Amino acid sequence: MGEGAAMKGGFRFVVRQTLAVIVGAIFIYAGALKLLDPLRFATDITNYHILPWPVAVRFAFYLPWLELLCGLALIFHRLFAGALLLTGGMMMVFIAASIAARARGINVSCGCFGSASHSLSFAGHLALDFALLAILFFLWFATSAERRA
Repeated sequence: MGEGAAMKGGFRFVVRQTLAVIVGAIFIYAGALKLLDPLRFATDITNYHILPWPVAVRFAFYLPWLELLCGLALIFHRLFAGALLLTGGMMMVFIAASIAARARGINVSCGCFGSASHSLSFAGHLALDFALLAILFFLWFATSAERRA
């Protein structure tokens, strides 16, 4: 492998690692904020009118820990494929729930980032969510391509 190819491969590695750290940090931040007030998060979940209160409470105590652990896995590259799969799945479910709520005329605040979420518009939330999902897909396919090579 030539010097140019090695530099190009090194640049790709740095980009992948940087994106993994950024997304991991976002999931850690979001999970930590929800851990501080799980009942508020449960209320945010029930505002979508999809799950009953007892289920929402269980999710409110479980999902923040999952986000936190997945964020750490992305940053430290441990159980990386599993963390990508779980975070990507969570993002897709959240995007679908947000769009479904909006289509039913329900104006919800996602609660993703605690009280900071309330200042973002619906379009802002969707843009952020789709950007995170795109990065997760990129990391998945880049990592898969690296394993095949």
